[in-house]
Parts: sequence; structure tokens; C-alpha cells
Amino acid sequence: MSLSSLSALRTEIFHYIDAHQSDFIENLKEWVAVESDSVQPDLRKEVIRMMSLAAARLAALGATVNSVSLGSQQLLNGQHLPLPPVILGELGKDPQNLTICFYGHVDVQPAKKEDGWKTDPFTLTEINGNLYGRGATDNKGPVLAWINAVGTFRALKRAMPVNFKFVIEGMEEAGSLGLEKLLEEEKQGFFSDVDYIVISDNLWLSKKKPALIYGTRGNACFCVEVEGGDKDLHSGTFGGIIHEPLTDLIALLDSLVDPTGHIQIPGIYDAVAVLTDEEKKLYESIEYDIEEHKNNSGVKKLLYSTKEEILLHLWRYPSLSIHGIEGAFHEPGIKTVIPAKVIGKFSIRQVPNMDLSDVHQRVVDHLENVFAKRNSPNKLKVSMPLGAQPWVADVNDPLYKAAKRAIKTVFGEDPDFIRDGSTIPIARIFQTITQKRVIMFPIGAADDGEHSQNEKISRFNYIEGTKVFAAFFLEIAKLRGQSHETSNPGTNN
Repeated sequence: MSLSSLSALRTEIFHYIDAHQSDFIENLKEWVAVESDSVQPDLRKEVIRMMSLAAARLAALGATVNSVSLGSQQLLNGQHLPLPPVILGELGKDPQNLTICFYGHVDVQPAKKEDGWKTDPFTLTEINGNLYGRGATDNKGPVLAWINAVGTFRALKRAMPVNFKFVIEGMEEAGSLGLEKLLEEEKQGFFSDVDYIVISDNLWLSKKKPALIYGTRGNACFCVEVEGGDKDLHSGTFGGIIHEPLTDLIALLDSLVDPTGHIQIPGIYDAVAVLTDEEKKLYESIEYDIEEHKNNSGVKKLLYSTKEEILLHLWRYPSLSIHGIEGAFHEPGIKTVIPAKVIGKFSIRQVPNMDLSDVHQRVVDHLENVFAKRNSPNKLKVSMPLGAQPWVADVNDPLYKAAKRAIKTVFGEDPDFIRDGSTIPIARIFQTITQKRVIMFPIGAADDGEHSQNEKISRFNYIEGTKVFAAFFLEIAKLRGQSHETSNPGTNN
């Protein structure tokens, strides 16, 4: 396709999207109205209903839709609850086209008006250009933006520039139960001809400047248990003559991190990937408001003073956070008790190329060494009940360059290339299992309030996001013959 023909096609597509804004917003309103809360068992039927609506939307495009049953989950009370199906959709099988697979979820976090919402969380409400409603940005809005972009090509009777596949689930907010097993089962089937996987379940770092995400930190969660006798004791009777478990625990927790945020576990930084000059340059142009971030947190001072230092320590270096102590008295008032057993909880956000098993061993060795020096007769137990690996992609991959061009076309500026300091296991899971390249392509702004009260997506981001996905399809079509030129994605940590 010539440049003039491509430009004319883009113009036609963008005009159609602008002209059908009201229809796209009505679609989102219909979806937001479904209280598809996957966390609360009594709303499971609503999640299943939401999956049916999503399947119907794909079928209306002409896609082949397979709603795959995942069986049931057993609740803590022994009750078995059906899991919502995972939708595997497919549209187009042209062997000359590349195939891109979009992942999204249509379940949501709990929400009630009395939690502090200004509007009914399940009635999409537009105020000053913002579309408020639970799931508007996480993740119903982005899923619909993608579907709307595909639908635009169909409505205009234009040839699809790529083949499309869809993976839509309804349990992401509850841990994506059953999804990983399904991906394993389908890696030689549904995913065999996929070239790229796109995830749009994140936010920009800025309110206005677009971003592409190329890395996330992992998370290793630890419990350190100190146990003395078999019952709680009176501090008047035993205080001063025994080794108190809580005193031991506080000493152990205090040994983990210093006042500057530096982790004090020997060797914990040894495996951290070296910061290259190329990556360091990415931080210079990133749009980031330090004061706004500080104000949003409610704190008076951050550990670091420059944008680069803050972002590096949010995304690029590991951090250790202490979350709580189980077994200690925490109610109002005073209770002069010496608890018999206490459990400290902390986590380490690890980064490439840190290995979970190595992190686990270093934590155990450090805590056992500190505890041994206390000469305490109490029992120590260290465990890591949860661990998720970090993920990182190559910003020079043709996939990221195509997304960058699409963003420049729609928004008129290059995106920030950013990482996410939190843990998003789905990117790593898709990449590891399918061995396909993954991109995180958000359309939501930094102030969208995912998981919070008054969640929203702006009309601008929703509509322009639909355009940027359509432009992305056209850019992907230019990559024929390039999809296997870069290194194996499985080598990325």
C-alpha cells in the first residue's frame, strides 16, 4: 500500500471512529452496568453474564468464538463455585498476514456508592469529559477500544491488515484462576500461529503523555515466624526473664532495610541487571511530576530528590517493604501480654536478573544468621508463600517500534518508554508459556483511579485509544517478514 493510500485509509478510519463515539460509549455503558466482581462469590453469575456479552460482541464482528470451561473453584467454606469461561476468539486466517493476540479481562474490583463514589459505580456517567464507572479503565474500556478498532475495519468493509486472536477472561482480579493451565494446553494449538501478544491492562505514567510499558518488577512475599512457648504470657509475671518472640521478630525485621531504603541482605543486589547507557537515556524524556506523586501519597518527603533517581528505584532496583505483624495485639488500648508466636510479613520487589530461588535462599540465610547472634531459644521459621518473576521486553523490538509509530500518528508525540514498579504476572506468563513477544500497550491515564473510588477513563483516551489501536494494526501489517528477526523472547527475564 502506498503512503498516500495508507494515509487516506487512516483518515477514513479516524473519521468513522469520531462519528461513532456515542455508539462506543453506549457499548461501554452496557458493560459497566454488569457488576462482574470476580472476588465476591454471590456475584459470580454476573461475571458469567459479562463473559457472554463479550463473546457476543466478538461474534458480532464475525469472529469464531470458543468459550472454554475451566471447571470450578473450591471456596474456604468447601463450596464449589463455577469459574467463568475463558473466551478464545479468532478473526481472519490469511497466511499472508501477521497474527496478533489481544489479552484483556472483563471482571472488576468490588465497588459500592457508599465507599466514597461520587456516582453509581455501575452506571457509566460522563462528567467534564471523563467516563466514570467501575471497569471503565480496568479493563472494560481498553478491551472495548480494541474491539471497536477491529469493528471499524469491518464496518468500512476494509480488508483486515492482520489476523486477530482474543483471550478474554473473567477472573483476573481474583488471580486468573485456571488461565495458566489453559495457556499451557493451547500453546501448540491456539497460540501456534500467533506472532505478537498485546496487553492493555495498565496506565500511562502521565495524565496526558502516552506511554509504552516494557518491564515490571516481580514480587517475593515472605513470612518470618518466631515462636516461644505454647501460650501468651503476662508481662508482669514473665517480662524481663524470657526471650520474647516479638522482640526477636522486631530485631529481624529491622535488619532487613536501612533508613535510606537500601536492602541489607548480603548479595541481594549481585544479580541486578546492569543499567545500560541506552536505557538510562529513556528516563531523561519521561514526563513525571515528583510533587504530584508525593502529594498523592500524602507523605512530606521522598527518599530521592530527582526524577531519574525516583523512577530507577521504582522500576529498576529491588525494594523491600514490611507489611505487618500477625499475632501481636493491635486493637485500641493496652494489653500487657507477651505473645507466644508472631509472624512478620514483608516482600521484595525483585528485578531482572534476580532469581526467585536465589532471593529466597539469601533471605533465609540472612535471617537465620541474625537470629543466631541473638542466642534466643525461640523457634524461627522463614517461608516464601508467594513469588512472581519480573518481566522485561526489548524496546528495540519491531513490535515496540510499530506501537511507537502508531502513537505518534494519533497523539502527535512519541510515547514515554516506562516500566511498572508493581507485579503483573500475566505478561511473564504469556511470554514464558507461548514463547511469543509481548507488549504492554496502555491507553488509560495516570489519574484514572483503577481499583479506587471514582474510577474513570476520559472520553479522549477511550476514543483516541480506539484510533491508536487501529493505527497499530496498520503498522503491524508493515512488519511482515520481521516477526522472527529478534532474539527469542524466552531469554528475557
